[in-house]
Amino acid sequence: MCLLFYHRVPPEEEKFLPHKSDGLKTAQFTDFEGKTSFGMSVFNLSNAIMGSGILGLSYAMSNTGIVLFLFLLTCIACLSCYSIHLLLTSAGVVGIRAYEQLGLRAFGHTGKILAAVIITLHNIGAMSSYLFIVKSELPLVIQAFLNQTEWFMNGNYLIIIVTVCIILPLTLMKHLGYLGYTSGFSLSCMVFFLSSVMRELFVVASCFTGCCRVHELSGRPCDVSVLLDLQTAYTIPILAFAFVCHPEVLPIYTELSNPTKRRMQNIGNVSILGMFIMYFFTAIFGYLTFYGFTEAELLHTYSKVDPLDTLILCVRLAVLVAVTLTVPVVLFPIRRALLQLLFPGRPFHWLRHIAIAVCLLFAVNLLVILVPNIRDIFGITGATTAPSLIFILPGLFYIRIVPTDQEPMKSRPKIQAACFTALGFIFMSMSITFIVLDWTSGEKRSLGGH
Repeated sequence: MCLLFYHRVPPEEEKFLPHKSDGLKTAQFTDFEGKTSFGMSVFNLSNAIMGSGILGLSYAMSNTGIVLFLFLLTCIACLSCYSIHLLLTSAGVVGIRAYEQLGLRAFGHTGKILAAVIITLHNIGAMSSYLFIVKSELPLVIQAFLNQTEWFMNGNYLIIIVTVCIILPLTLMKHLGYLGYTSGFSLSCMVFFLSSVMRELFVVASCFTGCCRVHELSGRPCDVSVLLDLQTAYTIPILAFAFVCHPEVLPIYTELSNPTKRRMQNIGNVSILGMFIMYFFTAIFGYLTFYGFTEAELLHTYSKVDPLDTLILCVRLAVLVAVTLTVPVVLFPIRRALLQLLFPGRPFHWLRHIAIAVCLLFAVNLLVILVPNIRDIFGITGATTAPSLIFILPGLFYIRIVPTDQEPMKSRPKIQAACFTALGFIFMSMSITFIVLDWTSGEKRSLGGH
């Protein structure tokens, strides 16, 4: 379906920024010749796509119903593929593989600053949501295993320990490609999470039994929502946040072996397709287990059935490992954006590399300690920065960077890119409006609280 949007780029333009050994162009903004394989690149991009957003998809389906959820998920997946196509095409025209430099080429210094700020804000929001899960889940897992409460079970202390002992060493890697192995392990943890969610549906004997076990005290019935429910304010932002990987596309492309536009597009398509399948099955099996009483974070819903269930404890631990290993992948584009903004053209230096990572992790830990609700992170971040990264910036880059002699303004690809950009502004306005209305009404607010 995504191929319907694509415009064929002449073969001579599909390959750009060759290796230094080619003697044609020097790789810009990196001294690293691409050595990362196709598989490792898929692991890194898939890991960037799939994070804590997967825990909110069953909640999104409980708000929209199965049919509308599937329609929205399919549309956003296809639009994400098309967005990567626009981004790679723009990069191919000018021979640049840095998001911020595309902004500079399209809109001058203002565009460079805007791109860097959007990437930084979005990925900080993503890192915050990942560490929030560590803060909320790790104390429960430790307490369940030790059956006692100690000072180190405080979530605020635990995220600091995890950050210093696991995340910080991984963020100090010089190149993103080195994280392919940890990304693969992270994805295997989420596959285990999915298989456990599927198993839990059948363990509860019937789809209604699990629902009623959670709702015995409320006395409310279990209804299957097939179409539309009124509480849809956070659905689209959660879905958009779940598919954003665009800040990582160009850094991964930079380190890809034998880099071509077609090869990188295939990496994007494979990654998004794999995550689409995992997202849908996670959402529908989680939803059919708990229906409209699914919480904003799925694991908390399972804990109401049996807090000491061994499988659920293992699933919690697997999710904690997965989201923890995703943080370094998400941090790399932020550091790259800050380097482009503050130290343009400077060669690699370990002191800057380490200092930026430490400052970012300190800021994110502070944010996680102060923000009490993961639903706020999903909704606000998805409603503001995700539309910019998926729709607005790639469309504007394509319109401004691709020469008019190659693609006139009234050509079909340019018109599609303009409509794509307009869709991003519409989506952003609707999402923010829905969230404000939801806050104002205060309806079902407790579903997002943890």
